[in-house]
Amino acid sequence: MSIKENVDYIKSELSSEEKLLEGFVKSERFFKKYKNLLIALVVAIVLGSIFYVVKKSFDESNKYESNLLLNSYLEKGDEKALEDLKNKNKNLYEVALYLKAKKDEKSVEISLPILKELLEFELAKKDSNLEALDKLSMKGDFLLKDYALFNKALILTNEKKYQEAKDTLAKISNDSRTIELVNLLNHYLLTK
Repeated sequence: MSIKENVDYIKSELSSEEKLLEGFVKSERFFKKYKNLLIALVVAIVLGSIFYVVKKSFDESNKYESNLLLNSYLEKGDEKALEDLKNKNKNLYEVALYLKAKKDEKSVEISLPILKELLEFELAKKDSNLEALDKLSMKGDFLLKDYALFNKALILTNEKKYQEAKDTLAKISNDSRTIELVNLLNHYLLTK
């Protein structure tokens, strides 16, 4: 190797070491400049993680206690458990109210839309209330829309209003899960 190549090699080595040292100095300046912010960020992440774990544990405990209260109410009829459930878990409290109202066949004020509609459906079906069944079946997002229409048709058939029953069954789509029941009732209505 020539002396010139050796000198170039040494220059390139020194240049790369200078760059490394320069990068180290820049990162040290950055750390000094944002030291408090970086420490605050690390502390926030640690505290956030601890809060998340504690909250998740608390929620699991609350869910378990709520289920125990619901079971106590359902099995023993414990009204104190129902009141405690109202304070602990509003949704399970509403489920308990729905189950009680369904059992007693009475209306009760429920704020959960699905349970409210199911209770209205159960009461309308029990009372053979065509108007209430019709109102429920007109809701586009009602869970049991087709089943409500089928029950309306069944009530109309029992009242010997065969054409109205046929018209109601025609509103049920062919891809409905109730189509087998619809076909059976339509078969019966062919002779009427």
